[in-house]
Amino acid sequence: MKNRTPLVALAGGLSLLVATGCSSGFGDDDNEQDTGGKQELTVLIASSGAAETSAVEKAVAGYEKSSGNDVRVQAAKDMNQQLGQALAGGNPPDVFYVASDQFANYASGGSLFPYGDKVENVEDFPEALRQSFSYDGDLTCVPKDASSLALAVNPKLWKAAGLAEADYPTSWAELESVAKRLTRGDVTGLVTSEEYQRLGAFMKQAGGWITDVEQTEMTADSPENAEALGFVKSGLQDGWWKYAKDVDALNAGEAFGQGKAAMTIEGSWFAGQMEHDYPDTDYRLVELPGGPAGSGDLAFSTCWGVAQDGKHRAAAVDLVRHLTAPEQQAAMGEGFGAIPARESAAETYFGDHPDREPWTPAGEGMQGPVTVQGMDKVLAQLNSELLGLKGADPAAILADLQRNGEPVIEESTK
Repeated sequence: MKNRTPLVALAGGLSLLVATGCSSGFGDDDNEQDTGGKQELTVLIASSGAAETSAVEKAVAGYEKSSGNDVRVQAAKDMNQQLGQALAGGNPPDVFYVASDQFANYASGGSLFPYGDKVENVEDFPEALRQSFSYDGDLTCVPKDASSLALAVNPKLWKAAGLAEADYPTSWAELESVAKRLTRGDVTGLVTSEEYQRLGAFMKQAGGWITDVEQTEMTADSPENAEALGFVKSGLQDGWWKYAKDVDALNAGEAFGQGKAAMTIEGSWFAGQMEHDYPDTDYRLVELPGGPAGSGDLAFSTCWGVAQDGKHRAAAVDLVRHLTAPEQQAAMGEGFGAIPARESAAETYFGDHPDREPWTPAGEGMQGPVTVQGMDKVLAQLNSELLGLKGADPAAILADLQRNGEPVIEESTK
């Protein structure tokens, strides 16, 4: 198990989708109900599928019964466009998903109502995630769920290669060793995406990261990060590590489900993909192997945003309190596999699903996402360069990241 600190919050079924715009029609200018009376609220979500939409609707129904308010849940077809248009038009949904990579853009733009001080026991959420959703020192919105990365192993292919549970890798050297043994025929030992959202875990394991803890200084161009990307590059060149596109798969989950990958690195959303698309493909989850600096992993989440210009802010915050109560987070976990973001609810969830505990976003070496305003474009460029890492110079990639990120950091700290 991961060495968990008092924060055992987790989140699964993460919809790491971004919000940037919303079509009109969320509010009714003639029916403003800020306080008292029966209020009508709208919730906009970027749903991963019917199971998630149904779980949110069921949770909302409980709030309707206890509050007397009416709530309409809408699953966005294009979250970025719909939410952006609604916020810009001054007619936003009352509550909505906010992805971590867009959080700072919305918070700095004044679109989010900071309600963190109105939620009970916020210390029950992992510190890394509270930092990710804080702006100007205030917890602006709370996580709806969360997840870290874990190593998924195909037990059939593992056994066929003469490996046992005792061979689960705990270091980079062991990961390389077992991946080489698993690579034969049409099977590659390790298949992942090329994104920093996966490869960045190795930066943490080497003792590096993209920014400092406060996200006020770029730390990308470092020997530690170069060592991490150098390790990935060596695996790509040796052939025991491949990107999903290199095995003709849309993503790493597909490569694993089709038997092209003996191992992959993914978050809790992987469970839903396997259950829905590849129910006959078995897998085991283990913690990511440690690196030169020890444990390192990435935590992912989406928060519940409340509109600054919403007409029902008090009721919206009350709805979020209902949605993030421990018992409700546990119910959402059972409903669509979302790992609860509260420590108390996560403990219960892992008691019922111990096999998923490697996805906990709490523990040593856990790193939340970069949430600096405007950094999303810089990180998109990083992902583009990582795609060609096999034939590139890791130091050059990191130098580009450092150079591109510094003016963004400087602007954000003015």
